[in-house]
Parts: sequence; structure tokens; C-alpha cells
Amino acid sequence: MSLYPPFLGAGIRVVRISPDRRTFEVRMKLTFFNRNYVGTHFGGSLYAMCDPFFMLILIPALGPEYVVWDKAATIRFRRPGRGTVHATFHIPPERIEEIRRAAEAGEEVEPVFKAEVVGEDGQVVVEVEKLLHVRRRRPEEAS
Repeated sequence: MSLYPPFLGAGIRVVRISPDRRTFEVRMKLTFFNRNYVGTHFGGSLYAMCDPFFMLILIPALGPEYVVWDKAATIRFRRPGRGTVHATFHIPPERIEEIRRAAEAGEEVEPVFKAEVVGEDGQVVVEVEKLLHVRRRRPEEAS
């Protein structure tokens, strides 16, 4: 995943994926290529390091009979990002089953997930909230 072009260009590295693929750990060093005008992490790179992971956890966890899409995101910049920043994305099995049960009942489910990007000093640099859309695949959508 670290070779995905948007990640490669921004210096984003996936440093760990749990065996069950329900946890991703990501880091990004401050470099010339992801630095903004004032010498801190570019906001677009900070968001890019958070963008796909909750969807990447849910798609294989729920399986091919479900449609999973990113629907919305909010990013709140708490303090300038300097040095190396890191984030962990995790969805517990109980939450995945809760989403599955709601979708099986015919609901269009819109779970919200939150993550923090943390600096080397342990302080929160960015808070991200992701809204996903999940539903059972319709028969005509079967692949």
C-alpha cells in the first residue's frame, strides 16, 4: 500500500496491518514533498493518510454482498504537524457485526468513525471523522 502513488508522493507509509485486516498503522515523515509554505505538514497530505482505511477495513470484513462507500469526511487541524506523525485505524469486530446486522435488516447504514493523527510528542495534530455508507448489494449488482 505504501507504493500507492498518492501515498508514495506524500511520504505516507503503512507500517502495520493486523492479520485480521481490522487495524492499520500509518506514519508520515515531514519532507520537502509534503511540507507547506510555513514548514509544517501539508493539510492535504494529513488527510490523505487518513482517507481510505475505514473503508478498507469494512469491505473485506463484510464481504462481497455489501456495498461500502466513503460518504463524507471532516478534518479538524488541532496544531501544526512537525516531524513524523502517525495514526491508527481500527474497527472492532463487534462494531462490524452491528453494521452487518443493520444492513441485513435492509437499512442503509451510515456509520461514523474517528481517528487522530498524533505527533512525535504525543499531541493530537489532526482529528478526522469519516462517514461511510453501507448496504446489502442488490441482486442486479451481483458480480
